[in-house]
Amino acid sequence: MSSVVVSAAYSARAAEYTSLFGSINSAQPEDQQLVLEWASGLSGKVLDAGCGPGQWTNFLHSAGVDVEGVDLVPEFLETARQNFPEVPFSLGSFETLPTPDQSLAGILAWYSVIHTPPANIGRVLDEFARCTKPDGGLLLGFFDGPSGESFPHAVTPAYFWSVEEMSARLLKAGFTMVSAHSRVDPEARPHAAITAIRTKL
Repeated sequence: MSSVVVSAAYSARAAEYTSLFGSINSAQPEDQQLVLEWASGLSGKVLDAGCGPGQWTNFLHSAGVDVEGVDLVPEFLETARQNFPEVPFSLGSFETLPTPDQSLAGILAWYSVIHTPPANIGRVLDEFARCTKPDGGLLLGFFDGPSGESFPHAVTPAYFWSVEEMSARLLKAGFTMVSAHSRVDPEARPHAAITAIRTKL
């Protein structure tokens, strides 16, 4: 699925999405703790890739992290800039991030690659690797399930990944998995997250 299709789908439902998920209070406390602990070990600039309306970007900014949000959806960015004027946000695609080579201490991609088709996931992870300095960090959140299997996400079709397969894809792109986390909430799809570091070049 192209980034244009994903952007259009989220643009059409941006207000609804923001009302449901635009506050950090909508995030599980366990997820907040995981993200904060991960970011606390980084030194330098962090990119919130797929920041949506900016709640996670602002969460990190409030914790003292040098962070910038990037997203495909202009409506999300407009809301983010209004709600969090002290936080920088920019428009960008995962396949061509507006970031110099090896300039980032870390990338947060919290459920933001779930709409990337399996055929394109390697390209996105390669771009994350290009932007991340050696020993920099990556935190990837996704839905746990049969790798590459599509499911009818509320906004636009998305894909499951297993921890094992995503870890293998990350390794191929130049990241080494540090830890894996999984959680099953009532009446929700299984969740997974991987922290990884950029392999020294």
